[in-house]
Amino acid sequence: MWSTARILRLITCILEAILAIPIFGGSVILLFSYVPLGIMLVLHIITLIFSTNTNETKAGSIIGIITSVLGWIPFVGWALHLVSAIVLLIGTIKPSNTNSNNTIVG
Repeated sequence: MWSTARILRLITCILEAILAIPIFGGSVILLFSYVPLGIMLVLHIITLIFSTNTNETKAGSIIGIITSVLGWIPFVGWALHLVSAIVLLIGTIKPSNTNSNNTIVG
């Protein structure tokens, strides 16, 4: 069963991938006066909170927050959206850490 944090990572991954589509993503951001970057910032912060509470990976959300802040820069924003989508996808598909006492098993 997927956790709320994992579902939120998948949603933010899909949205970041859409914003990483050349010309289309930039057009969406400009058409809506940069509001999508603010929405993504809020979504990444919410995802980070859920990931922290469930002791799941936080890297994608942190990179997503950075992307939301710097996403207005042409070409840099595109690259950051692409990297965010990839890191979020990896964080979504990898097995979650279910070892609650944080000991190394092996």
